[in-house]
Amino acid sequence: MAHVVRAALVQATWTGDTESMIAKHEEHAREAARQGARVIGFQEVFNAPYFCQVQDPAHYRWAEPVPEGPTVTRMRALARETGMVLVVPVFEVEQSGFYYNTAAVIDADGTYLGKYRKHHIPQVEGFWEKYYFRPGNAGWPVFDTAVGRVGVYICYDRHFPEGWRQLGLQGAQLVYNPSATHRGLSAHLWRLEQPAAAVANEYFVAAINRVGREEYGDNDFYGTSYFVDPRGQLVGEAAGDTEEQLLVRDLDFGLIDRVRQQWAFYRDRRPDAYEGLVQP
Repeated sequence: MAHVVRAALVQATWTGDTESMIAKHEEHAREAARQGARVIGFQEVFNAPYFCQVQDPAHYRWAEPVPEGPTVTRMRALARETGMVLVVPVFEVEQSGFYYNTAAVIDADGTYLGKYRKHHIPQVEGFWEKYYFRPGNAGWPVFDTAVGRVGVYICYDRHFPEGWRQLGLQGAQLVYNPSATHRGLSAHLWRLEQPAAAVANEYFVAAINRVGREEYGDNDFYGTSYFVDPRGQLVGEAAGDTEEQLLVRDLDFGLIDRVRQQWAFYRDRRPDAYEGLVQP
């Protein structure tokens, strides 16, 4: 039997300050709710610019606790207002000197369900993330939400298949992949990696990218956010590459079981043969 979830994502341009950025996302969420969406996800560190284009201690000012900080508190109220599940990526401070690239997951009644901390931290031109973030240490949680089992994998994580698989093994039906990636060598991977992960692990993926240029560097974030199904096919069209956009799509979670029965990748796994994959 069909189990259709109307899901949303936002690719956004930076406004110049946190207050207006959060307010803009609140309005996108309300519009998604008016369109019948039951879950929505925002882009990487959604309430700030992508400050990792530079290495400057001034940018620690964007960090806040999770879930006690002002942004997650405000998003919990938004979830209660709209009746939607929210995936909320922010810059987290746990204690002095302990900072993470994090996404909070909030249920449709405003309950804070937990967080995912980005595991794989890049340190290359334009993406100086090791300057700011510790590697994630909270595992690969999959959250039981009002719409089903939702996981998160953040930006650079998408290049590493192990986490995608962990989320699948824990029963994820939809994985949000909030990102900040720019035109260049990896642009062609944007249309390859998330569909490949959706196929290999047989679930839906919401791939979210920022859009536009920001004041801290030359990165040109190219949007083209999309939803992809367990067969690797886009659900509707992708967003454009230059403009802010809200996408709302119907995801048939019943397709997950049909694909897993047909392709049987989980049946044919060989974990007994994979020991060498985790050796240093």
